[in-house]
Amino acid sequence: MIERITYIESDQVDPYWNLAIEEQLLLNCREQECILYLWQNKQTVVIGRNQNAWKECLTHQLEADGGYLVRRLSGGGAVYHDLGNLNFTFLVRRENYNLEKQLQVILRAVQMLGICAEKSGRNDILVDGKKFSGNAFYETGDYCYHHGTLMVNVDVNELSKYLTVSKEKLKLKGVDSVRSRVVNLRELNPEITIESLKAALLKAFEEIYGMQAETRSVEDLDGIPLEKSVQKFVSWNWIYGRKMEFHQELSHQFPWGNFTMQLQIDKGRIKDVMVFSDSMKPDMIENIPKYLKNHTYDNRVLHSELGLFWTTDPQEEAMLEDIRGWVRTAEL
Repeated sequence: MIERITYIESDQVDPYWNLAIEEQLLLNCREQECILYLWQNKQTVVIGRNQNAWKECLTHQLEADGGYLVRRLSGGGAVYHDLGNLNFTFLVRRENYNLEKQLQVILRAVQMLGICAEKSGRNDILVDGKKFSGNAFYETGDYCYHHGTLMVNVDVNELSKYLTVSKEKLKLKGVDSVRSRVVNLRELNPEITIESLKAALLKAFEEIYGMQAETRSVEDLDGIPLEKSVQKFVSWNWIYGRKMEFHQELSHQFPWGNFTMQLQIDKGRIKDVMVFSDSMKPDMIENIPKYLKNHTYDNRVLHSELGLFWTTDPQEEAMLEDIRGWVRTAEL
């Protein structure tokens, strides 16, 4: 049961620092505490943990324009941040993780500003069918977080300029382009500002949890682990991962997200595998390659080996069945 709620804002607009702060807040979240962390990034594309950087973003264009590419801990798809966007993170211990309650804070805050919104699908918040907030999730040990974006006055032209969304994904969403499926809160209420949204979020946070928030500062965090987190998020290996020469690529768009396997094949056997996805189950995705390496490149073998992946998570189980059903008939 939550006994204390904590509110903290970052005064940084550097995405590597903000993700490092988020990680340290997670690992230092106290028992029976819920933290609401608000932060902003300047000209940044943030990709999910299992995504292929080069396929999700026009990296050279972003770099040429002085922007930042970062990879977060959570799964999900690529998003664009500028200073017209406000990011939020709820951080709690596992026993107190309550997605519906956390989302209620967001819905209540925008309601205070005259906007009636609703949750849609696996991770979006919409107004009249258009998205202004995307959400993603992460857990490690006893610690969990739920974070997301709130588009207040994002430059949608820049968003479209850098993100490369597959036609299959857009078709699944029933739209023609990224621009056509998003909306800024300022379009719905011209009086909304980043500061008024922050104030509404704090008020809604206290109202939904029924207690007054303690305000903390980033300076309260220990400097040494924070610096180590920054170095991880800024590193080439973390952002881009290893690059592998591959002989075959298999890809499919499932209702729960896209899924791509790049395979290195030698004499009919799978020598190496890389898997990319915007799934909300990043740990499961990361574990798939170990079931396929060193096995014969054959539909029946792939189907059989993935059947050895054991999980107690019903969502992961259903996803694995989808993948197994697909590889059984995929054209290799």
